[in-house]
Amino acid sequence: MNALLEFQIKELKEENERLKKELENYHTSRKNYYEKNKDLINEKAKQRIKKMAEEQPERLKEYRRAYYLKKKEKKKQLEDLLANL
Repeated sequence: MNALLEFQIKELKEENERLKKELENYHTSRKNYYEKNKDLINEKAKQRIKKMAEEQPERLKEYRRAYYLKKKEKKKQLEDLLANL
């Protein structure tokens, strides 16, 4: 019984290491892509916002309001956390 559990632990540790390595490779490749193409990505985002402002200004207002409210809530939580210390 003990040997079986040790074997399973060993297998799980090996699988965990393999998955960590795969995740690191995936993350690194995506990070490199965004670092190399930062200007292109930012330009495309600006174009999307501009297009949305022309076609759907109400939707853009909703996005901005939701961002504002979320930012306000995070600020309040941080203040509450600091006040409790």
